[in-house]
Amino acid sequence: MRAKVAVLRVSPERVLDDIDRLHELAGVERALAPGCPTILKDNISWHFPFPGANTTPWQLEGTIRALRRRGFSEQVCVQNKTVVTDAFKGEDLNRYVPIFKGHDIPVLYNFKPEDMTWSAYRPRAKMRVLDRIFPEGIFIPDYFVGKNIVHLPTVKCHIYTTTTGAMKNAFGGLLNTRRHYTHSWIHETLVDLLAIQQEIHSGIFAVMDGTTAGDGPGPRTMRPKTKNVMLASSDQVAIDAVAARMMGFDPMSLPYIALAHEQGLGVGRPDEIEIVGDVDAASERWGFSVGDNGASRVGDLMWFGPLKRFQKLFFHTPLVNLFVFGSEAYHDYYRWPLRDRRVYENWTKTSAWGQLFERYGAEGMLAPPTQPRPDAP
Repeated sequence: MRAKVAVLRVSPERVLDDIDRLHELAGVERALAPGCPTILKDNISWHFPFPGANTTPWQLEGTIRALRRRGFSEQVCVQNKTVVTDAFKGEDLNRYVPIFKGHDIPVLYNFKPEDMTWSAYRPRAKMRVLDRIFPEGIFIPDYFVGKNIVHLPTVKCHIYTTTTGAMKNAFGGLLNTRRHYTHSWIHETLVDLLAIQQEIHSGIFAVMDGTTAGDGPGPRTMRPKTKNVMLASSDQVAIDAVAARMMGFDPMSLPYIALAHEQGLGVGRPDEIEIVGDVDAASERWGFSVGDNGASRVGDLMWFGPLKRFQKLFFHTPLVNLFVFGSEAYHDYYRWPLRDRRVYENWTKTSAWGQLFERYGAEGMLAPPTQPRPDAP
């Protein structure tokens, strides 16, 4: 069976209806198990509201409503933190909190022991790298097992994986704060995580926002580009492949997509993927490129360059705190106040999507809570 990816042109005026249609076209009711709780895994790449970096409020609200209409009533958002993001600050600045409250969505934090515990998991699938990176055991949150998951990434570039999307979105949720151990083997890690997801989840789906896409050295310091598209699929490899191709990359040249395809975890070859919705939109080629920033140059040396052999010294000892401080200083005290805040403010003034983001700030949410359809399971 060919993989299916829905691609739609969307507009700020009708975006919630567009997202509902996107779910229908992509077959969300076949992808998720009825009666099972559904995890909403948003993506906060940077707690500041930089366009293209994070799950958008309309992406979150539209998905909540589309799922509820189809009978997936028990929804829970799960947040994680990274060395450069604050989950609480991120969900506030990116306008998620009023949506959670208005649509009655509980929020759990995978780094809070009172919310979930972590236990060693033995995958049935042969691991490419995770069993060697974590010889003491691959620990995952117990809470994830037996639940549906809906990933909410954006269409953007990434300094280490070229593009990032549905597959990379599992990185923060499934691996704990020591996930930086995996960066030198990031492509293989994403494939291992997808294999684990397919074992533990009752259903997997992704809704990807390309209303404002991220060109350049993502996932934070990018060049926002208005593209007015959104994608959805139950095949995490296929949706990443289609998004990568639209950005201008050959999907099968990206190791994480090629490896997942070869392992049978999804479809990465474009000629084996069925596009539904606005087929012409999926034919666009945007000519994106990644490039470097200050943080990525340091990362290249440490993860992939001549200093790679000293990783245990740098990242498995208290010395790691120096790199955490350096990353925070670069992103939060240099890039945001001196450069990227101006980009964000210009977006809110000149882009229709930026103005919709401001509307969320003023109104909290666009629509009242949704009831299931009479024919929903």
